[in-house]
Amino acid sequence: MQSCITTPPIAYFQTSDSLRFQQLSKIQPKISRIQKSDILAITVGSLNEESNAILNFANVNALTTTTFPNIQLGQRGQPLGYLVDSTGHVEVPFVGRVKLVGMTLEEAASVVRNEVEKSLKNPAVNVRFLNHKFSVLGEVNRPATYNLLDDRTTLPEALAMAGDLTVYGNRTNVMILRENNGIREVAKVNLLTQEVLNSPYYYLQNGDLIYIEPVKSKATYTEQKVQLAPIYTSIATTVIVFGTLLVNLFK
Repeated sequence: MQSCITTPPIAYFQTSDSLRFQQLSKIQPKISRIQKSDILAITVGSLNEESNAILNFANVNALTTTTFPNIQLGQRGQPLGYLVDSTGHVEVPFVGRVKLVGMTLEEAASVVRNEVEKSLKNPAVNVRFLNHKFSVLGEVNRPATYNLLDDRTTLPEALAMAGDLTVYGNRTNVMILRENNGIREVAKVNLLTQEVLNSPYYYLQNGDLIYIEPVKSKATYTEQKVQLAPIYTSIATTVIVFGTLLVNLFK
């Protein structure tokens, strides 16, 4: 039964080029811009500790969230953050409503800093996304949803977070589902070649779903186990019955 299963090659990023050094074409990740319903962490540092505590309250206090099997015990939940409302504004203490929709994180930090400077001297402001995530499903060791920390997270890094593909993962047909401006896209890349390194899907975006389909050998192996299960059950039953008869004969 085992001889019917072939082990797929698992050497990633192969190339026919025998050179030891190769320079790849330059690609740039898409810079994320703040959208409505985004949740932002806006941290402010200044010499006024009381003001800092008020401004950073939403970043320290967390929502009550459900604990999933892949989350370690003791890990705190999702911080409250600052919600970008339906008009593109956030409500910041000491500042009021500030419109940040359509800006990059650096632009948003500059706008908030200019407003905070009206109340605090020389504040340091940092803005980050709290709700940007990606998911990995299928034949990986740790399928889950992960936080997307920045725009430079790559597909290989995402698969490393998920514990790499299992031996049954199809490395030649990795599927990425992405939504761009309301249009859903489905792309497939081959991890065994350098195709993925030059792909526009090399850098992940918020909401990306990575799916690793199983190779055919897993389906074959599973079908064989299902087909042979009744045989194994019959053999076990026969052995038990035969053993019982022998015990009764020699009593």
